[in-house]
Amino acid sequence: MTQQDGFYFEDMPVGRVLHSARAIVMERDRMIAFAEEFDPQPAHLSVEAAASSQFGQLCASGWHTGSVTMRLVAETLVIAQGGMGLGVDTMRWPRPVLPGDTLRVSIEVLAARPSKSQPGRGLVTTRTTTFNQHDQPVQELTAVVMIPVRG
Repeated sequence: MTQQDGFYFEDMPVGRVLHSARAIVMERDRMIAFAEEFDPQPAHLSVEAAASSQFGQLCASGWHTGSVTMRLVAETLVIAQGGMGLGVDTMRWPRPVLPGDTLRVSIEVLAARPSKSQPGRGLVTTRTTTFNQHDQPVQELTAVVMIPVRG
């Protein structure tokens, strides 16, 4: 398999773990810009407003963290043509993402089975953990992806 071909169902056995090849630095100005447009809560908008938040400091929106995670997942788990995410079962943010944090992902296959309703496809359940530069999880999500069977 080449990166261009993408992953097929057969490439995703239970227990397989994939790691992002790169990391993304969370820049303060981009965090604020994201929050201004999509999640205008005080902890995400300014250092001054964040000082009185539950975090006591500026932190990224969880949805911004999720968007960065999705970018890293899309670069790492290149699904063969016809694959598609079906939904997120769980998502949590165990600690805030701060300006300057560097994020990377790990994707673990938890379950895999052939689709009953769509021959030629398989259902793969993954747990994606987003880590900061201190190897601390900042986001954890479990999702189901439909992936084509090879051939």
